[in-house]
Amino acid sequence: MHSPLHHSAHHLSPLDAPLSPLTAAIRCSLTLSLLCASPLALAQDEQTAGTQADTMVVTATALKVNAPTIETPRAVSTVGREELDERNVQSLDEAFRYRSGVLSGHYGADNDTDWFKVRGFDQATYQDGLRIYRTGYYQWLPEPYGLQSVDVFKGPASILYGEAPAGGLINAVSKRPTAERRGEINLQVGNRHHRQLGIDTSGPLTENGDVRYRMVGMAKQRDGDLDNTENERYYFAPSLEVDVSDDTSITFLASVQKDDAIPTNPFKLTYGTVEDTPFGKVDPQTSYGEPDYDTNERTQVSLGYELRHRLNDTWRFEQNLRYSQLDLKLRSTYILARQSGSDRKAYRGLVYRDGDIESWMLDNRLIGTWYGDRTENTLMIGLGYQDLGLEGQEADISGFGDPIDIFDPQYGNYMPVSGDQLAEREIDKRQTGLYLQDQLRIDDRWVLLGSVRYDQAKTDNFNRTDDTTQRADDDQISWSGGVMYLGDHGINPYLSYTESFEPQASADSNGRLYEPLEGEQWEAGVKVAPRGWDGYFTAAVFDLEQRNSLVTTGGGRQEQVGEQRSRGLELESVGYLTDQLQLTTAYTYTDAESEGDERKTLIPRHQASAWLDYDFQEGAMAGLKLGGGVRYVGESVYDQITVPDYTLVDAMASYDFADSWRAQVNVNNLTDKEYVASCNYWCYYGESRSVIGSLSYRF
Repeated sequence: MHSPLHHSAHHLSPLDAPLSPLTAAIRCSLTLSLLCASPLALAQDEQTAGTQADTMVVTATALKVNAPTIETPRAVSTVGREELDERNVQSLDEAFRYRSGVLSGHYGADNDTDWFKVRGFDQATYQDGLRIYRTGYYQWLPEPYGLQSVDVFKGPASILYGEAPAGGLINAVSKRPTAERRGEINLQVGNRHHRQLGIDTSGPLTENGDVRYRMVGMAKQRDGDLDNTENERYYFAPSLEVDVSDDTSITFLASVQKDDAIPTNPFKLTYGTVEDTPFGKVDPQTSYGEPDYDTNERTQVSLGYELRHRLNDTWRFEQNLRYSQLDLKLRSTYILARQSGSDRKAYRGLVYRDGDIESWMLDNRLIGTWYGDRTENTLMIGLGYQDLGLEGQEADISGFGDPIDIFDPQYGNYMPVSGDQLAEREIDKRQTGLYLQDQLRIDDRWVLLGSVRYDQAKTDNFNRTDDTTQRADDDQISWSGGVMYLGDHGINPYLSYTESFEPQASADSNGRLYEPLEGEQWEAGVKVAPRGWDGYFTAAVFDLEQRNSLVTTGGGRQEQVGEQRSRGLELESVGYLTDQLQLTTAYTYTDAESEGDERKTLIPRHQASAWLDYDFQEGAMAGLKLGGGVRYVGESVYDQITVPDYTLVDAMASYDFADSWRAQVNVNNLTDKEYVASCNYWCYYGESRSVIGSLSYRF
C-alpha cells in the first residue's frame, strides 16, 4: 500500500549523467535511428485484438516480437478493448478482476493509485513497452479510456523489460490510429456523482492513407468511496502514424492528464473493522483525512514515438522512446494508531509531497528471422536506457493535529505544515540494459526460448536539508529460458525459468537507499486452443522467490527483509460456448510465505471468478446483451487476525439501437456487500456498490 512513510527525489537529464559505454552506445543508436528508422506500432489494433481459430490472441508485447500467446512458454493474460468497454473499467486495477494470478481491490477504492498483486508480489507498470515510474507517492496513472488493451506478465519479467519486481508487470497499450475512419462520443452518469464525457476519433488524413491520426479526449468527475473525497480528471491523447516508405513508419504518441482530487485514504485500524469494540464497527465510508487541507493535484505529460524500419528480408530495427513528466502537490492525512488508554481516539499522520518527476525511456531492438528446412529462428538484440529524476519537498509527520474520534471524526483541529518541517530531497536513477533473446521453432512442434540481460544501474539520493548523499551502483545478469511442445489438437505443454532485478529509487525512514529486489521463478503449464474453437484454456503451476523484499511494519514503515516465496496454481479460460454465449473463468491458488515461513499478509490462498454474457442476435431482442459475474476472494491473514473471505456479484446490460447507438448500465458489487478486503498494519474496506449508466454514439 502507499505506506505513509516512504520517499522522494530529483531530476537529472541524461546529458548530465556520466557516460558509460552502454549509455554512449544508446545515444549513438538514437541519432542513427532518427535518420533511418520507423515503427508500425508496438501492438496494432489488429495485433492486440486479432483472433484466429488456431492462434487465439497475437501480441507483440510478450516477447517483443509478434507471436501467438498460445505458443509462448510464459503465463500472459490479455484484456482487450471490447472487454474493457463491456465491463466499463474505470481504473487500471479493475481490468484483471476476471483473470487468474492477479489480486486487486485489496486496498479498497483508491482514487489516486492503481494497486495490484501478481502471484503474491508487487508488479511494475509499463505503457507501450516502456516503464511507468511510481516512486514514492508520485503515481503515474494510465487512463483506461485511452487504452486499446492491457497485458499482465506473471512472474519475473526483467529479461526484456528491464527492472521489474518478482510478481511481473502490467503493460497498458495505448489506442492507435486506424486505417478506417471511426469515432465515438460517450456520455456516462452514475452514483457518487459520477459524470464523464469521452470522445475518440481516428482515421486517415491523406487520400492514400499513408498518414493516420487518432484523438482521444475525456473529462470526468466522481466522489470517492469515503466521505468528503472526490476526483476530477481531464485527459487528452493525440497520436499520429506516418508511413514514410514501404519499409519505414513512425507513430507519435502524446498524452496530457490532469487530476484534482481530495485523496481517498482507505486506512482503517484493526480496531473497529475486524476487531469488535464497545461502539460497534467503523462505517466503511468514514474518512480520517482533512477535507479542507488534503489535496492531490497531479499533472502528467508524455511525448514519444515508436519507430519500425525493415532493413531487408531478414532484419528489422525497432525503437521506442518516451519522455514523461509528473508534477505533484499532495497533502494526505491518514489514521496512524489508537491513542493509548482511549477507546475512541486515534493519532493521525500526514504525507506531504510537493515536487516533480521526469523520466526518459529508450528501447532499441534489432530483430532477425530466418528459416531452415525444419526450423524458424528469431534473434533479438536489444539495448535500453532509463533515466529517472525526482526533486521535491517532503514531510512524513506522525502526530498530525489533535487525536481524532475513530467513530465520529471532527475535522479542522490541526496546524498546517510549516517550512521548517520540510526536507528537500533529490533522487536520480540511471539504468542501462543490454539483452539478447533467441526463439527457435523446430518442425512446428518445438519452441525453444533463451534470453540473457545485463543491467547497470546507478542511484543517487541527495538530501539538501542535511547536505548528505547516498549512492548505489548495481550490476546484474539475468537469465530466462523456456521450452514448449506444440501438440496435436492445440494442446501445448511448456516449462520455463525466469529472473527479475529491480533497483530501488527510494529510501527508508532514515534516508538509506533500499537494496535491489531480486527474484527467480520456475513455471510449468499447458495452453490449449483447439482448432475451430474461438477460445483458450491455460493451466500453470509456479514456484517464485524474491530476495530483499519490502514489507509494511508497525507505524506503516517500509522495511527490507529477507526472502519471500510464493507457490501456486492458476487456471484460466476465455471462450465462446456458442456463437452468442461467452464464458470467462479463472481460479488461483497462492501459497505465499514471508521470511520465517509465515503466511504472507494480504494474499488469499484462493480466488475464483466467472463471467458469462449472452448476445441476442435475432428476433425482438436483437441488439441486447446481458452479462454477469461472480468474484470470490478467500480469507487472508495479518498477525493473529484472519480476514474473512467474500463474494461479490457484478452485472451489465447493453442495447444497440438505431445502427450507431448503444445504451449500457454496469453495476459492480450488486448487493452492496460490506466487507474488509485485507489487512496489513491497517485494514481496508472493499469498494461499495458502483452503478454507471452510459450512452454512446459511434460513427
